Amino acid sequence: MKTELLELLRCPITGQRLTLETDFNHPQEVEAGWLVSEDGLHRYPVHNGIPRFVPESNYADNFGMQWNQFRQTQLDSHSGQSISADRFWLATNWSPSDLKDQWVLDAGCGAGRFAEVALKAGARLVALDYSSAVDACYANLKHYPNLHVVQGDIYALPFAQGAFPFVYSLGVLQHTPDVAKSFAALPPMVQAGGRLCVDYYWKRFRTMLHAKYLLRPFTKRMAQPKLFSLLQRWVPGLLVISQTLGRVPLLGRGLKRLVPVADYSNDHPLTAKQLEEWALLDTFDMLAPAYDNPQTATTARRWFEEAKFVNIQVGQWAHLGARGTKPK
Repeated sequence: MKTELLELLRCPITGQRLTLETDFNHPQEVEAGWLVSEDGLHRYPVHNGIPRFVPESNYADNFGMQWNQFRQTQLDSHSGQSISADRFWLATNWSPSDLKDQWVLDAGCGAGRFAEVALKAGARLVALDYSSAVDACYANLKHYPNLHVVQGDIYALPFAQGAFPFVYSLGVLQHTPDVAKSFAALPPMVQAGGRLCVDYYWKRFRTMLHAKYLLRPFTKRMAQPKLFSLLQRWVPGLLVISQTLGRVPLLGRGLKRLVPVADYSNDHPLTAKQLEEWALLDTFDMLAPAYDNPQTATTARRWFEEAKFVNIQVGQWAHLGARGTKPK
């Protein structure tokens, strides 16, 4: 943990400032220690360089498993493509010059696919996740001097209100128990005049026809190692079926939705090996999470309006996206 992060951190229970207790005397970076609230009643460990404000095991365990298993899969620096960058800039409508030297919060960083994009733009990036995916993110991106990784709960964010000129949460909120409450936690983090961007699975007829919703009542209750082992065996064959159906004239895209596999054959310029790796990762991501809560465009806009944001835009940018500006 870099000590400059202390200016942003707060006790998630009391909102008090935190002081650092450590035997490690490096003036700028801390590998292990404790963060203590001003009243001394609440203590949070710093372990392997990461402040940790949540229990070791929680409802997001499957995400920790998948992102440590596929630590580099979706990083542009690993794939050799600009898939994550393209999605990030399209969804946010920000520019690299906007983020340079600015504090940015990535709420639900996973292994750091979008954090890498913001860091390359020069952001002072705080990457937060509820799961042990923070360890994958830190391992991937610790060479960036402006990276700060925090394991925390979106319902009790351990930061000062208004600390961030930019906040984003991509591919995350639909996997939380209460999506409205999860979104409501983000606007207070945004600085006056700052910008917020989120996205969701889109709740519409076509989405709800996806084959995963027939399987999830069973798969989300399975032991994750068992589910992953099954998918390792089945995904290669399912991917071939999906690719075959996808070549059917006119009907291909719709037919692919009948196969419970993530198939990016016509979406991303990946090699055959990469397509199979992405398929295994995102099929597990579809079937394993405890929660999968798509949202409507109307709801996405209403939440921004209720937060008193302006310049609100809602659209399809890979997923259902919503963005806006907090008034000064």
